Amino acid sequence: MTWPNDFYLICYLPSCVDELPPLQETTDDPNRAEESLIDIVPKDPRKVYKMHQILEAVCDQDSFFEIGRKWGRSIITGLARLNGIPVAIFAENPRIYGGAWTANAARKLIRFCDLAATFHLPLIHLEDCPGFLIGKQSEEEATIRYGSAALAALGQANVPFCCIVIRKAFGVAGAANHKPGAHHLRAAWPSGDWGSLPIEGGIEVAYKAELAEVDNYDEHLTKIKDRLNKLRSPFRSAEYFEIEEIIDPRQTRAYLCRWAKLARAASRTEPPRFWYRP
Repeated sequence: MTWPNDFYLICYLPSCVDELPPLQETTDDPNRAEESLIDIVPKDPRKVYKMHQILEAVCDQDSFFEIGRKWGRSIITGLARLNGIPVAIFAENPRIYGGAWTANAARKLIRFCDLAATFHLPLIHLEDCPGFLIGKQSEEEATIRYGSAALAALGQANVPFCCIVIRKAFGVAGAANHKPGAHHLRAAWPSGDWGSLPIEGGIEVAYKAELAEVDNYDEHLTKIKDRLNKLRSPFRSAEYFEIEEIIDPRQTRAYLCRWAKLARAASRTEPPRFWYRP
């Protein structure tokens, strides 16, 4: 018998909002290591990869159920299980606008965060975000407005939150990787790279005055890039406790399964808190 897609969605949700989502037994080892993840992210930041492969690798086998696949495609949203525990998980899609947030992607994320909060689903973010998509069309679509509302929805979601920075986390949109609180964790792969602006596009702005005074523009620009590249390692952030941990990509599933167990123990059937948003 073939079940409609709505049936699979319901399987992840409780029978009412006064209950926690149902657990499910699984034969998928929570400590399963995925060797393919060690080199899935290209060293060249201009090259892309398939985020869906990471999602399928870290979740319980065949458990990732994507929601809203055909709109707001620069963000992937879906429900999944980690060692039988239902979770809500979202990630940027680097194959669509490089993972930049669009107005529709932000609107999709708002609905997704509210879904997680309503049905008490722990929320996970696998991040590769270069920021908001910019340009005339983005301004006409009110991308910043919807993006700010999405960040507010994430902050208001009263469920445990975990973020793993896969590669980029830049700009205002890139700040969707952290929430204060003991139940919210942030880790990164060694490929993680974050800040206000990426070096590739921000040096000319940040060092405009300095570059204007030199005779050899390109040579001086290269020296600045080399100097800053030595400081952008995520290990420096870990040393200053800006993130909880740098993890081996192959151990991502084990890390998330441990967190999901802790998140389940901390989950409560509290009503969602949706108040003012931009």
